[in-house]
Amino acid sequence: MPHLLLLLQLLLRTMVLLFLLRPIKLLIGGTISPRGSLGPLSESKNAKSFESLFRISRKTFNYICSLVKDDLEARPSNILDLNGKTLTPHDQVAVALRRLSSGESLASTGNALGINQSTVSQITWRFVEAMEAKAVHHLQWPASEAEMEQIKNKFMKIRGLPNCCGVIDATHVLMTVPTVNHSHEVWLDREKKFSMVMQAVVDPDMRFRDVIVGYPGSLSDAVILQSSGFFKLCEEGKRLNGKKKELMEGTELGEYIVGDAGFPLLPWLITPFQHAVPGHQVDFNKRHSATRSVAKIALARLKEMWRIIHGVMWLPDKNKLPRIIFVCCLLHNILIDMEDKELNGVPSSRDHDPDYRQQFCESVSEPGSEIREKLSLYLSRKPPP
Repeated sequence: MPHLLLLLQLLLRTMVLLFLLRPIKLLIGGTISPRGSLGPLSESKNAKSFESLFRISRKTFNYICSLVKDDLEARPSNILDLNGKTLTPHDQVAVALRRLSSGESLASTGNALGINQSTVSQITWRFVEAMEAKAVHHLQWPASEAEMEQIKNKFMKIRGLPNCCGVIDATHVLMTVPTVNHSHEVWLDREKKFSMVMQAVVDPDMRFRDVIVGYPGSLSDAVILQSSGFFKLCEEGKRLNGKKKELMEGTELGEYIVGDAGFPLLPWLITPFQHAVPGHQVDFNKRHSATRSVAKIALARLKEMWRIIHGVMWLPDKNKLPRIIFVCCLLHNILIDMEDKELNGVPSSRDHDPDYRQQFCESVSEPGSEIREKLSLYLSRKPPP
């Protein structure tokens, strides 16, 4: 009897192992293609299977292909699968999107698609370079006063903040680095994790309007902001310099963005009251928090959709990683611009930085403090939307 039980256990383990190692099949081109053959992507008929594999709609996929096709075709066509088949630009886009959206290792992605892992790396980097060249128009500051007015009106409808132009927030992309090299300590953040920071200004549709990426995790949100081109433009009056709104007689409110307590309080960056007194200050903080939620959800969606930056990256190239993160931001915006229905299936979590504590910045400008107080008093006389 014990021998029979042992035999059954071995049989069960073998069946599980065979299941895990089964050939992966991709529903591409309307037929089932065994591992090692990507198939004619442009002719896919099974939309549901395609979307579950690449996490975007066929319409969005075709649009992305149209953006990068010329760049990919201009390069030497020496990219082959394990069967020696030349991969078309559509195939290359599919490989890159699978790598970026799944978060799987190069080896796992290669095994799933029948491609050498070095080829997966080469294709992904070609795609990143092509997107940087052809898709950057999907991530830009509002180009006209009319576009900015639409953004202000949408923010106004969230919780009544007038003349608000964006929300700034930051998230950490985790990574492993060789601990024997002391030069890597700059990447060690406050939670004792190695990370790279991304800061972003987000509009009410959760679209990224400005991205700051590449700074090491040891730096605070405030320091990163003050080192950025965005900060310089705002300080020089070249950004957030549009129409002012009259709050009350003799008081005008300029354009501004909002951010959490980790950022400095400035005339163009309004943060919450850190020691709010009951009444108009507590009420203002509630409105402020509700408005900031769009950035939290946007960053959580970014990491959920493009899972290459969701977990812990293994020994990433720190010169390439900022560009990969930036392209993930471009893809995030493209899905919004294309009104991709796959976004409906992404959870609306706000926890883009699990286990990270709130940062606090003590920098308070007197003009910024005065503007915040007047704005909170103005809002206390108006019910929220």
